[in-house]
Amino acid sequence: MTDAVIDLNADLGEGFGRWTLTDDEALLSVVTSANVACGFHAGDPSTMRRVCSLAAERGVRIGAQVSYRDLAGFGRRAMDVPPEELADEIAYQIGALQVFARAAGSRVSYVKPHGALYNRVVADSEQAEAVVAGILRAGAVCDGPLPVLGLPGSRLLAVAEDVGLPVVTEAFADRAYTWAGTLVPRREPDAVVHDPGTVITRAVGIARDGAVDAVGGERIAVAARSLCVHGDTPGAAQLAWRIRGALASAGVRVEAFA
Repeated sequence: MTDAVIDLNADLGEGFGRWTLTDDEALLSVVTSANVACGFHAGDPSTMRRVCSLAAERGVRIGAQVSYRDLAGFGRRAMDVPPEELADEIAYQIGALQVFARAAGSRVSYVKPHGALYNRVVADSEQAEAVVAGILRAGAVCDGPLPVLGLPGSRLLAVAEDVGLPVVTEAFADRAYTWAGTLVPRREPDAVVHDPGTVITRAVGIARDGAVDAVGGERIAVAARSLCVHGDTPGAAQLAWRIRGALASAGVRVEAFA
């Protein structure tokens, strides 16, 4: 047995109008934190309201999944956005989600970048500073400083810590890692791990042992308080339940971060 504890988060609300991608209701039965799309890479007002209501009913924490303004590319295309503009867009997204979270009797509890923005702020200090500036601007409508969810060792988390924002480290069981602890870009072969058994094994290794196999087989350290389950993966809800069961069997407690 172990005293390890991990949060399970998933990207939710990633639809638009009549088009849906994620099984939000099923995933909200298993995860402890919901990264809700805020309309820039996916999501619309009605979807945001619905997901916030379901999350509040089930006691799942609501997080703002902020993105570059890229609906056509699902937020996965590289973009160059001026820092001041990006900061405003981050604040805008958080504020919009807070409206629906409040209406549901809950609140936005953290912020996580999505897609290309998530990867950009791993090493880009200027864009990381803009994201943090946007989070601080949104603080006026949120209850205190919002924790920032991101990759361990990223510039985003370093900048957030520098200004006093709480940070939460995150890992991915279904994404390939480089030897440096960064994610293999999706455009490269085998960037996503598809075999459910392998994903489950990696999830347990990350949560219990703080380690994962990188490309090439090297075992690397991964310090994570939260584990992401991608909502757009086929059979995501069933896989999430299997991951949660495997974590419990390994003595890992699943609960939201403070």
